[in-house]
Amino acid sequence: MTYQDIFTAELETKKREGAQLIDVRERDEYLTGHIPGAVSLPLSELAGRENDISSPAVLICASGNRSSQAAAYLAAQGKTGLMNLSGGTLTWMREGRDLNRGEQP
Repeated sequence: MTYQDIFTAELETKKREGAQLIDVRERDEYLTGHIPGAVSLPLSELAGRENDISSPAVLICASGNRSSQAAAYLAAQGKTGLMNLSGGTLTWMREGRDLNRGEQP
């Protein structure tokens, strides 16, 4: 494994430090509600779009499962500075944190 698991409490700091937030859930899931600042790049579309991801990057999904798959895939492609949001959007919501809806990151 060449990525780091982080927790929701660390996300704002990583964002301030310039990390790109990538939501790898499917488009309909993203539109329903996503972490502010996250851009949509579904796991199903990741192959061939590796260059759309800069370093550092935090990968986000619903629970941390698909985002860990995305992080492992990107690490295997030679990407560095990858982080997986453990607990994902569901934990973010359970903690009462805001979500953006629609297209706006």
